[in-house]
Amino acid sequence: MSPVLLLPLLSADALHNPLGIVLTAVIIALGLIIVLLAYVLNGAAEVYREKDKAQTQKESKASPVTPMLILLLMAALPSRAADAQDAATAVVHTISGLSPLIYYSLVGVIAFEITIILTILFLLQSLLRVEKAAVVATVAEAPKWKRLWLKVNSLKPLQEEASIDTGHDYDGIRELDNRLPGWWLWGFYCCIVFAMVYLWRYHVSHTAPLSIDEYKEAVAAAEEAKAAYLAKAANQVDENTVKLLTDAPSLDAGKKIFTSTCFACHGADGGGGVGPNLTDSYWLHGGDIQSVFKTIKYGWPDKGMKSWKDDYSPQQIAQLASYVKSLHGTKPAAPKEPQGVLTND
Repeated sequence: MSPVLLLPLLSADALHNPLGIVLTAVIIALGLIIVLLAYVLNGAAEVYREKDKAQTQKESKASPVTPMLILLLMAALPSRAADAQDAATAVVHTISGLSPLIYYSLVGVIAFEITIILTILFLLQSLLRVEKAAVVATVAEAPKWKRLWLKVNSLKPLQEEASIDTGHDYDGIRELDNRLPGWWLWGFYCCIVFAMVYLWRYHVSHTAPLSIDEYKEAVAAAEEAKAAYLAKAANQVDENTVKLLTDAPSLDAGKKIFTSTCFACHGADGGGGVGPNLTDSYWLHGGDIQSVFKTIKYGWPDKGMKSWKDDYSPQQIAQLASYVKSLHGTKPAAPKEPQGVLTND
């Protein structure tokens, strides 16, 4: 009797026996395992064929191995069933309530399924071995800098991307579950440590100045540098670059020099004496700031006006000349008659 025709009778008898139920359940479970393994094997073969066209042709020729093997095993099943039938003829007693024919038939099916599972596992192992060898060979053939780049960035070679494929596909772009590179992770950890130290030093212990404090210190230093520069620049002034000073500190400094040095000839209020009147619009040597500065600096020895360049700095002479210009239009107590030329300066 053919095993295919015998199975309905076997299952009908087996379902009324505990041992038969267990063996039937084992057969069904092994069948499901076979289906799953066959699906995995087919998927692995498909990926392998996509990666290597030449290898695909060879695999496509070799792919009938599994169906052929299954057919051979199924062909061997009748002989097993025949052997079981002969055994049933020879032995008349039952096995745990099952007839020898049904028992050995179920055991034969289980053995057959186990053989298929082992065969599929062998084929998967062979396929993975070939794929692993190809990956190792490809990586080994890559330049040293490329291998170092892959190692530093924790990148998978192209041949191993299938192991990190998430299964998500967006318009042909596959999503991979690549691990973050070690250098990136360590950089992130260092940033966390730096942030903690920064927070403690600047905002908790206050052992270092904040940005606003550094700004204020920089502004103060800049003001000092500016003052030093202006002081130095003021002493570099001459009769060609001098400018009229109108700020109170400069005029006060010029007034002190005037009242201590110039009052003897020009009067305390600038109305004149031995020297000319400095409050009117008449000037002997020019009334603009440059001319007044030049007169004070070099003097007019032939007219009794000495040079003050050795007594005062250029800045002090500029302050004095600016104060003299500020006397124009004032009303001295005893003004001297006009001398020189009328100017509009």
